[in-house]
Amino acid sequence: MPPRTKKPVATGPSTMKELKDTLWKAADKLRGSMDASQYKDVVLGLVFLKYVSEAFDVRRTAIADELRADGYRDDQIEPLLDDRDEYVGHGAFWVPESARWSHLAKHSKGEYVIGGQERSIGLLVDDAMDLLIGANPSLRNALPHGFNRGNVDQRRLGELVDLLNNIRFFGEGASRARDLMGEVYEYFLEQFARAEGKRGGEFYTPPCVVRTLVEILEPTAGRIYDPCCGSGGMFVQAEKFLEAHHRDKTALSIYGQELNERTWRMATMNLAIHGLNGNLADRWGDTFALDMHPLVEMDYVLANPPFNIKDWARTEGDTRWRYGVPPLRNANYAWMQHIIAKLAPGGMAGVVMANGSMASNTNGEGDIRARLVEADLVTCMVALPDRLFRSTGIPACLWFFADDKGVGKGGAVDRRGEVLFIDARGLGTMIDRAQRELTPEDIAKIAGAYRAWRGRESAQGEPYADVPGFCASVTKDAIKKAGYALTPGRYVGAAAAADDGEPIEEKIQRLTTELMAAFDESDRLQTEVKHQLGRL
Repeated sequence: MPPRTKKPVATGPSTMKELKDTLWKAADKLRGSMDASQYKDVVLGLVFLKYVSEAFDVRRTAIADELRADGYRDDQIEPLLDDRDEYVGHGAFWVPESARWSHLAKHSKGEYVIGGQERSIGLLVDDAMDLLIGANPSLRNALPHGFNRGNVDQRRLGELVDLLNNIRFFGEGASRARDLMGEVYEYFLEQFARAEGKRGGEFYTPPCVVRTLVEILEPTAGRIYDPCCGSGGMFVQAEKFLEAHHRDKTALSIYGQELNERTWRMATMNLAIHGLNGNLADRWGDTFALDMHPLVEMDYVLANPPFNIKDWARTEGDTRWRYGVPPLRNANYAWMQHIIAKLAPGGMAGVVMANGSMASNTNGEGDIRARLVEADLVTCMVALPDRLFRSTGIPACLWFFADDKGVGKGGAVDRRGEVLFIDARGLGTMIDRAQRELTPEDIAKIAGAYRAWRGRESAQGEPYADVPGFCASVTKDAIKKAGYALTPGRYVGAAAAADDGEPIEEKIQRLTTELMAAFDESDRLQTEVKHQLGRL
């Protein structure tokens, strides 16, 4: 029977920024000749293993304390510490003895001998991953391997194990530990996305864009789905929304699918870290080729599909193409129709798309867009500022769909036959030379306009009204006259000039007088310059 583990000592970085920066610098040493995607696996896998092992230790100590308070002696407590239900029932994974962090930390320096065989720290971590998967079927296929490959520097891997050993996630309780680990994991995802450039967009959507989607849809209960879920950021942000509004996070049932194997693993670990029970299917897979959640209708869909993909599994007779067969060389309208096909009665969806999707008439896309408008499925279009996505320079927008734009949930205003257009291109703040970010105030302005339009309470508590240059509610007839183009700038007009109280006739006369005076002064200066040049 293994001895009860001691609580880890909290040393090392003291602030969240120091913690994240220290971890990243240490992890970055591992890169070397390693492939970027494998590098992610190694670092995030190790951080995940540290977190679940520490959660196990904390729960083990809590069980002993509870039993001791009930009058049990230590010799009676020890056998009861291996009741797996006491861990799983409290949100902790069962961690076998040889997979526990204390065992890894003990052997982090170089190679050692077990059963007459030399074992490196990389082999030990691989074994720990196998043991963890064996004890927790929900992690099957989700955890990475390959920690002992030739391009993994074993010395530096051991150094990272040592560093993690000196950091305690559970210093302020289980809920704070989960938040802390979640922040670290999300920080790492962001750093990896930056490091990988364009490819980073495959698994990472800027948090401010995700928050905008969530604040508009306001997912509170039911099924939530992402058909290209990346690392699971949409689900994590939905959970944060529930927490901010003091709602039960178990009220949302999570469904997701992801094509890339490594990204699917990242999503699985991300949900586990945040304590979310999600159905991401048993493995990764192509949403177009095989829907992993057939016949399941969704109350909310949030997605950031890859923009303008040209090579995708297209079948002309697919029942999802209710509004027209998407073109062979662009999957944008395939994603949108798949998402619409998944909506339950009263369901809503928010989708990130390339700007071209709003007005393209290539290969029948304009016809599909016209049918979507005529079917009254489009609720809102948001034009986003540039440079929000570090991974791509393609301008982006948000599409929102609703199965029913009538009175609907929460007594919303009947908006059948109308679409709300929001031009948010003037919002956002540059956070560095390459990237812009929507501030909380920007997100509140966008979401507030939509909520007011739907008759929900906006941030200002005021009824909806068009704002020139920012938002406009437009009828289907007006959209039809515009050729079914859905670009917000076409409809919101220019921002109204501020009224300074000066009558327009007087202002024109004054400005004309000032302009003539400027012309006269220009002529005088020109004459003076010529005179001075003549003297030279």
